[in-house]
Amino acid sequence: MTMLPVTLILAAGCALINLWLSFRIGAVRRAAKIFVGDGGDDRIIRRMRAQANFVENAPFVLALVGLIEFGVGSSIWLWIAVAVFLVGRICHAVGMDGWRAGRMIGTAVTMLLLLTLAIWAVVIAYGATRTAAMPIEPVDVSVPRG
Repeated sequence: MTMLPVTLILAAGCALINLWLSFRIGAVRRAAKIFVGDGGDDRIIRRMRAQANFVENAPFVLALVGLIEFGVGSSIWLWIAVAVFLVGRICHAVGMDGWRAGRMIGTAVTMLLLLTLAIWAVVIAYGATRTAAMPIEPVDVSVPRG
């Protein structure tokens, strides 16, 4: 059985952040008494966009981390990437409520991390194809006569 501990922690963290984002939307909906759509309420729109942005980006990070970990195993760099991503996404959500720096930090972290993970995945794939494509040397299998 192959264990992917970094990916498991990332998936759990993403699930918890998504729940937190949902609860945050629900709290504003109850306060504004708007239960369907956004009703033009800026707070609801911002929180809905924070969750939508999370849902748009998290699957790519999760897939890349999982495939990288499956390909080369866990590393401290992968653990750091996951921690930075999760903190960045929390900063982004809080930033959507008005902490402008948080939104910028979260966005920058997400974009840089997606780029870094994508490049890392390409490097791993390129290395795997180079070693897999090594020429096979012929082996003499003739039967000696005589």
